[in-house]
Amino acid sequence: MQQFSHTINDPNGIHARPAGLLAQTMQGFKSTITISKDGQSASAKHLIGLMKMRLKCGQTFTLTADGEDEAAAIEAAKTFLASNL
Repeated sequence: MQQFSHTINDPNGIHARPAGLLAQTMQGFKSTITISKDGQSASAKHLIGLMKMRLKCGQTFTLTADGEDEAAAIEAAKTFLASNL
């Protein structure tokens, strides 16, 4: 299992467009990929779950990947988040 934390820099937080793109990116991995904050968690592969997290600008969440391609999933998530959120 690998994980990292990310602070949202987008003034709109995680809204539909970047949430959909993140979910689409993460669906390409076999690992279980989860976003969690303050006791809530959601699959990073599902748009609706990401939207229900209601993550806003300035908030920090943890992304965890667990599975056979977890290292690649973490790197892809870091790259995506750095350029989109």
